[in-house]
Amino acid sequence: MVKIGLEIHGYIDTNEKLFCTCQATHGAKLTKPNINICPICTGQPGAKPMTPNSSAITKAIQVALILGCEINKNLAWQRKHYSWPDLPKGYQNTLSGPHASPIGENGKFQKIKIKECHLEEDPAAWNPKTGEIDYNRSGIPLIEIVTEPEFNNSEQVEQWLKELLVTLGYVKAINKTSGIKADVNISVKESNYTKIEIKNVNSIKNIKDVIDIEIARQKKEIPKEQETRAYDPIKRATKKMRSKEDAQDYRFISDPDLPQIEISQQRINALKKTIPETPSKKLEKLIKKHKIPKNSAEILTKNIDVVELFEKTLEKIKPKLAIRWISEELFSVLNYNKKMIHEINIEAKHFIELLTHIEKGVLSEPKAREILRSWKEKSSPIGNLKEHSQISDKKEIEKVAEQVIKENPKPIEDYKTGQMGAMNFLIGKVMEATNKRADYNLAKKILEEKLKD
Repeated sequence: MVKIGLEIHGYIDTNEKLFCTCQATHGAKLTKPNINICPICTGQPGAKPMTPNSSAITKAIQVALILGCEINKNLAWQRKHYSWPDLPKGYQNTLSGPHASPIGENGKFQKIKIKECHLEEDPAAWNPKTGEIDYNRSGIPLIEIVTEPEFNNSEQVEQWLKELLVTLGYVKAINKTSGIKADVNISVKESNYTKIEIKNVNSIKNIKDVIDIEIARQKKEIPKEQETRAYDPIKRATKKMRSKEDAQDYRFISDPDLPQIEISQQRINALKKTIPETPSKKLEKLIKKHKIPKNSAEILTKNIDVVELFEKTLEKIKPKLAIRWISEELFSVLNYNKKMIHEINIEAKHFIELLTHIEKGVLSEPKAREILRSWKEKSSPIGNLKEHSQISDKKEIEKVAEQVIKENPKPIEDYKTGQMGAMNFLIGKVMEATNKRADYNLAKKILEEKLKD
């Protein structure tokens, strides 16, 4: 028997740090170390924190709510002391600790109990090999989600974390580009469940790996005391850092420079209204209510903007067409341009307009694809409909087909010798000649009829 608990850290998606106005910038956007810093986030003598970032608090509450937590109304900042080069003040400001109330507690997500969700500031980035410290990260708002030790294996943890990331994406509170990291607590029956903590494991893959590696190690080298370990992904092994700290080791004290945060019931009620259905509820609704195939429903519910566009589209468009044009055509455009759906500002009414013209036969699908790829934000995709409308007149398409046959003797010969790919080439020529406006199926039928002999 194995018990696994997680302490998951994610960066709140805000423009500013928690206690100063320095930019909260992550990853590739940072070109140089120590450019987004000030006396506050570098812990200069005499510097005092500013009022906590209201946006960070709001988003932390939203995270707690979507995980089913109860929201605490009175929050007191604590100083969590420890001596480490990445901590400029010698302590970390946090809403956790024995004398604090976390933002949310007693939640439940995917059958796993959430002990608490709390907000805190991130330390700086310290390179132990060079001794260099980059304070760009120091003071960025960080949310910590603490589960009860209710996981039993790495596969369960992996699937749960994937569901968690999708769900957190629905409230748009966590910075996607910076990923997550976790402290993983593991204990086995053989050691009478002596807790071993592996610190700062990044990526779901590494979290899964470290669980399997550490379980095997603990069953072989039965722990006799609690300890904190680090994971080396290259050696695929954990190593002891220190004996496990208790809360008193951190000397938590109330911060005299930061006033208590009071969360009104009115604010909580208002934020509850912003919380969407969870991905699992959306998935169930698409499958049961709208009869969407499970595979398609799973793709659509991975992103809140995608599934909401789909739900609005379903109000006017048949499911089969809506599924194909979102999960294939729209995704193709997004992937080609390396963008997320929220970055192109597509409006449901305009997408519905495009698909309505396809359903009515006003637009050919090749022409509609061209329109989708050249879409201008927040505008009707159709423009001058006469320039785009589908050609369904048989005689008009026959004239084009005859010209294509006349100009392409080699593909005609190939088709007549059984090379079916030649037909696609000929249809493409008809579509090219009509600026993609010809009725595709009618063009194919006409060409097949004319090439029977």
